[in-house]
This record gives sequence, structure tokens and C-alpha cells, in this order.
Amino acid sequence: MYYFIEPMTEADIPAVQQIERQSFSTPWSANTYRRELRNHQMCRYIVARVSATPPPPPNRQSPRLGGLLGQLFSSLFPPTDQNHTEAPIVGYGGVWLTVDDAHITTIAVDPSHRSRGIGELLLNALIDHAYELHARMLTLEVRVSNTVAQRLYVKYGFQPGGTRPRYYTDNNEDALIMWTEAIDSAAYKAQLAELRKQLFARLRSQAENTTA
Repeated sequence: MYYFIEPMTEADIPAVQQIERQSFSTPWSANTYRRELRNHQMCRYIVARVSATPPPPPNRQSPRLGGLLGQLFSSLFPPTDQNHTEAPIVGYGGVWLTVDDAHITTIAVDPSHRSRGIGELLLNALIDHAYELHARMLTLEVRVSNTVAQRLYVKYGFQPGGTRPRYYTDNNEDALIMWTEAIDSAAYKAQLAELRKQLFARLRSQAENTTA
């Protein structure tokens, strides 16, 4: 199976909400998503789709979802003007710009497609969008009990920067605040490039094994 990224559209909201209800106890409303999608100057939202066949080759005349360092994923990030509505949505994510920091608002993957690198693929696409928005650093909140997600974020340079007590209203769990260093530094870009090579190899191997 092949996983690829596209911008989220309003038509994707029902499928996104279905995954969200399986992932979070306090899902967003459809109107919240519509409002976020219409604020393209400050926000970016994406979906991950799955297909039994490779995505089409990039259209060099159209803008790419991948940006800086995104060339490594040229076979996984299709052009934004392609239509793949027949390919099911298996994950989604979002980021918005706050002053000069990019805040990752949400990432979720369909439970039946977890542990296959989709969350990491989504995170990479959101990092590219942070570059596109000219952000200096990345930040997010994650449940203190969600150690799986925290390991992924640490892998990509996020470090704990404090907590928000009783942040999650369903059980009053604290949120761990995580930040990166400057994402435009040479060291961060070098680390990101190496992580993307590893992820690309993993996704390619998975695709070859499932189609063999």
C-alpha cells in the first residue's frame, strides 16, 4: 500500500471527523475545521491517503505540498491539483502560525493504519508547511501519558518545555508542551534530511512488501 499527502478540503471533513472520533475524546466540530481551512494565510491542514497503486508523478507546473527538503518525498507527496478522492483518508494533521512559531494543532491516524509511518509522514509534511509559513520554531501539546507520540516528537527535535495542568477536559490530564530549536539552522536541516531518508526507505519497503 502507498501512503501520500494532500491538502485537506472541506469535502474531507466527514472522513477526518470519523478518524478523530476514534482518536480523541473531545473532537472538533465541522465548523471549526471549515474556519481553519478558510484561514489559509495562517493555517495549513493536510490528509494522508492510502492507495493500492503508486500516486501519479509530480506535475512540475503545479505547486508542491512538500517544500524545503521535500524533494526526498517527491514520489509520496503528489501535486496539490491532483484529485485522489477515491483513495481513503487514513490520517490528518494541522499547523498554524502564531507570531513566528508554528503550532502543530493536531495529528491523528486511523487505528487500522497505525505503526506504519503515517504519523511520521504527516509530521514531515507539517514541518514543510512550517517552513512555507516562515516559522522559526515548532511547538505542540501532547498528553503526558502519550509516550509513543512523545518519542516521535523527540526524534524530530522536540523537547519538553513545560506543562499545561489539567489541559485535557475529558480526564483533566496535563499536557506536555514541546518545542524545537530553530528549524532553519543547518544542524536541524541536516537531522531532518537524514530522518527523511530513513522514513522514505521504510515506506518504500512497506509498499514493495505489500504489492509483491
